[in-house]
Amino acid sequence: MDPVEALERWGGIAAARDLLVLTSRRQLRTAVERRTVLRVGHGRYALPAADQARRAAALVGGYVTGLSAALHWGWEVRVPPRRPQVAVPHGQPVPRITAADACALPRGTATQGWATSPLATVLQCARDLPFADALAVADSALRHRAVEYDELQAWATPRNRRVLLHATRLAANPFESALRALAIEEAVPMVPQFEIHARGLVLHPDLVDPLAGVVLEAESWEFHGKDKSAFEADCERYNALVATGWRVLRFTWSQVMHHPAEVRAVLRETYAGLAECAEHRRSRPSPVPQGQAAP
Repeated sequence: MDPVEALERWGGIAAARDLLVLTSRRQLRTAVERRTVLRVGHGRYALPAADQARRAAALVGGYVTGLSAALHWGWEVRVPPRRPQVAVPHGQPVPRITAADACALPRGTATQGWATSPLATVLQCARDLPFADALAVADSALRHRAVEYDELQAWATPRNRRVLLHATRLAANPFESALRALAIEEAVPMVPQFEIHARGLVLHPDLVDPLAGVVLEAESWEFHGKDKSAFEADCERYNALVATGWRVLRFTWSQVMHHPAEVRAVLRETYAGLAECAEHRRSRPSPVPQGQAAP
């Protein structure tokens, strides 16, 4: 896979060990030489979007905002922005530039350097972005310990409350955040990395509904095809879950990102089936103990 596409799947910024699951070391080295991928730290790579956003902000005398600010702070996002997102100070005319999406920065928005502050970035995304994108940003900010959960709750408003309430640092990546967002939209309660003991294994599936006995797995694209031992371990954990009564649903990156309606439909049908089974059990007559006559 091309390193740029691999980075997009990882949320715009990723460690080398994660990228090399999807691309080769030679391809990554070539992309860095061509500056289609930037090396932003020891063993860490990013799309040029954050650097482009900084240049655009300098051009208009403004600040990097939204998803561009999230990438600036080193957070993974569900889908990197196609163009830099910048804003000019309140009261300053918004310039028309073709290189970026520019807007006015609301009065009182906190900035840090040439970007909105970490807290302001999360709050802005929670207010303005679609739920899945906003949740991925909030999860990433918590995962990188740029903000604290209690801090977010203190800034909750009717426009951002759902995002801030469901945000968690336990989400492993934006792919998992996006899948959890779809479950939340279907009123399906999911706990990330819930611990399950099954057939001698201690497992932490991506998303778990402990009460209904449902597990959602965000399948890691081409990982299993490159590592036989990982594929065998995955089969073992899947069998252990099913053998101990868990209902496991597995979704690919493409399904979650490009076909969310189908994912939501599977969740609805699964829970409708669980409800029917529960109703059927309630409607069955109680068994008569052995040796006792029926009334």
